[in-house]
Amino acid sequence: MPPMESPHLCQPDADKSCGACCGLYNYRESSRSGLEARLKRRTEAFRKIGRYTPEALKGFSDWVRHTEPQGKLLETIHNCEFLGFLDGQMRRVGCLLHPCLHRGEDLRDCSFYGAELCDGHLCLSYQKLTRSEKWAVILSLDDWYLYGICITDIDLCKDFFAHAAGRLGAEPAVSVLSRPAVRASLGDFFSLKVSWPYRTEDGDRFGKYCFAEDEYREARIPYEEIGCSKSRYDRILVSLGSAFSSAEELRTAERMIEDKITAFVQICQGCNGLHCA
Repeated sequence: MPPMESPHLCQPDADKSCGACCGLYNYRESSRSGLEARLKRRTEAFRKIGRYTPEALKGFSDWVRHTEPQGKLLETIHNCEFLGFLDGQMRRVGCLLHPCLHRGEDLRDCSFYGAELCDGHLCLSYQKLTRSEKWAVILSLDDWYLYGICITDIDLCKDFFAHAAGRLGAEPAVSVLSRPAVRASLGDFFSLKVSWPYRTEDGDRFGKYCFAEDEYREARIPYEEIGCSKSRYDRILVSLGSAFSSAEELRTAERMIEDKITAFVQICQGCNGLHCA
């Protein structure tokens, strides 16, 4: 069973991590294959630097910015060029300047934000997600790409748990979330972020946000255009980047989400000690 304290979301374990605050998903081409190729290229080049002097690190920064395709969703968000893979298996993304990689020497002052700001920054997920919601994502996903886009999707996590807890009478305890069948059910739901058949192909859209002319807004689903009222799963549908051409598509999408929630609830109900801390 996981420890009782609130988990660390950036680097929760050896199997995955999140680099969203470093601008990882702030590219128009933010597919898994696209980001993996970008990070792999950077990491290999970084390891060949030799001596990590300020001059060498500035040269690396310039090389990344001048040779990589930028294509940012939002210009005001910095895409850190020192974000790469921390391990040879490419399971964890993170800061290539972090002291844990350099025998305690902190090189982050050579980055845009500097060591102090990087070290003290915590994303909104730390504040907004409950302990159970945090552990649900950590325990069910061992994939850096999927983990990052789910742990930072507050609406997706909270709305799923709101529907589930409404039927269960309470949030499942972490001891229940750690059970293999529950973890598998959660992973099945979160995988919709990459397998969702109704995701828009709009390149200016990422999750629930639309980007245009260096501004962004929350997307909305025009239910009236397909003759429907607002879905009870609206926040989940928006987080999945949904676009529907007919009422039939919407109803099919709702059934898919309903099936995931129902399966999770039924598995939790089958666990003893559902409401134990």
